[in-house]
This record gives sequence, C-alpha cells and structure tokens, in this order.
Amino acid sequence: MEIITGRKAVDDTRPEEAAHLVTWFRRILINKENIPKAIDESLNPDEETLATIYTVTELAGHCTARDPYQRPDMGHAVNVLAPLVKQWRPASQQEDQNCGTDLDTNLPETLRRWQTEEVTSTMSDDTSFTQTRSSVPSMASGFSDTFTSNDCR
Repeated sequence: MEIITGRKAVDDTRPEEAAHLVTWFRRILINKENIPKAIDESLNPDEETLATIYTVTELAGHCTARDPYQRPDMGHAVNVLAPLVKQWRPASQQEDQNCGTDLDTNLPETLRRWQTEEVTSTMSDDTSFTQTRSSVPSMASGFSDTFTSNDCR
C-alpha cells in the first residue's frame, strides 16, 4: 500500500480519516474506479502496469483484513505475486545489476547466498558481537535472573 500510494503507514499530518493508510486504503478498495486516484503520481502506470497494481491492491486488501483468519497465508501471497515478477523486473541488465539481485536465481539459493555474505561480512568485521549496539536495551542491573519463558512472564 505504501509503495502504490506513496504514503506512510501512519501520517499525522493528514486529516484523521486519512491518517492511517490501511483504513483509508480499504475505503478506496470498495470501488475499483477509485484505485487510479490513489496511485502515487510518480508511478505513472501504463495499462499493463495498472492491471498488476489492481492485483496487488486486491491482495493488500485481503492481507489487511481485520480478522486474522480472513487474511491469506504467505503461500497464497507468493502465488499471486510470483507471476508479476517478470513484468516488474528492471528493463535493462544494468538496472538489474545495480540492485544487486540476480532475478534468475531462485529464492532459496538467493537466501543461502545472502546468509553466506552476511556471515562473511560479520566475520571480517573488526567489532565483536559484544560490542554491537542494539535498539533493545540491555537488562537493567539487579534485574532478576529467575524470569524464564517457562514462567510465562
């Protein structure tokens, strides 16, 4: 939804009825004729791209259903999006190389390559894991070591 509309998920600068992207977008999806008005102008889609945007917006609508049991599983999402990959791939080999991803390699192989590159870059880094900074705060001093997942706390 963010890519298609060019909007943030939550934008407090917008009026209350349009501040939350999902709520606003679901109202747009009620009438398919409203979808082109919601598309980010910079996309400037042709008819073929517009058809794929309709597919993605429909999937996005299902993925954001209020009831989690009404949302499709990841396999369904992959099945819907997979045919669009060839249409949306870069037009030239140079663009393809610039994004650093070989689109002809299957997903499991790509993941293995990324994991290998991650391990290699981590091992070659001079800093150790103990020196790594995280957004998660460390345990406060004096915090009880007795809490475990078995305690359900």
